Amino acid sequence: MPDEKPTPEKEGPPAPAPPEKAARPSKKKDEEKEEPKAPRAPKKLEGVKEDFRYIVRMANSDLDGTRSVGIALTAIPGVGIRVAEAVADLAGVSRSERLGNLSEEQTDKIEATLGNLGELFPPWMVNRPKDWESGLDLHLVGSEVEVRLRDDINLMKMIRSYKGVRHETGQKVRGQRTRSNGRTGLTVGVTKKAALEAAKAKKAEEAAPKKEEKKEEKKPAEKKE
Repeated sequence: MPDEKPTPEKEGPPAPAPPEKAARPSKKKDEEKEEPKAPRAPKKLEGVKEDFRYIVRMANSDLDGTRSVGIALTAIPGVGIRVAEAVADLAGVSRSERLGNLSEEQTDKIEATLGNLGELFPPWMVNRPKDWESGLDLHLVGSEVEVRLRDDINLMKMIRSYKGVRHETGQKVRGQRTRSNGRTGLTVGVTKKAALEAAKAKKAEEAAPKKEEKKEEKKPAEKKE
């Protein structure tokens, strides 16, 4: 039989070419770094005068001039919101006016009012009524608050009062319970466990030589018999 020629296989439609990936934008290595941005200028405040002061020095404290008088004065130690509003009223200044808008005369009047609150306020409103040295009703402001507090504590320590002794030892002063609160050092549970384990180990060490002595006493007695 004549050799049969293989029939050529029918070629199908050509396979679709894979979609080309979109080329990513190449980063330039020599790209210049962005310069750091300059700090932004503070926003302009509305209703501000030309001679506006952003910081006002009063009673040894730096006060924020952008805030209202009733709020800015609370940054002074010994002055709360109620005292600040009363001071503004006594000095004849609007509570809602920005502190930086006030003139130097007005700020001086506020500072003079702060230094004379013991006489201007009723006795129930001051923070140091019947001072033990002068017997007057005083209202401490600024650094005087911390100084008088430190002096009072040192006096209690010197005369060895109960509160002074408690201050010296670092314990609670006003009658609080200290069984489970205000403790220092390691926690109680850990120290108890450690103490119990140490006591057991000590007892075991003491019991071991006694047992050896009893055994040695028994041995010579058996030999004599």
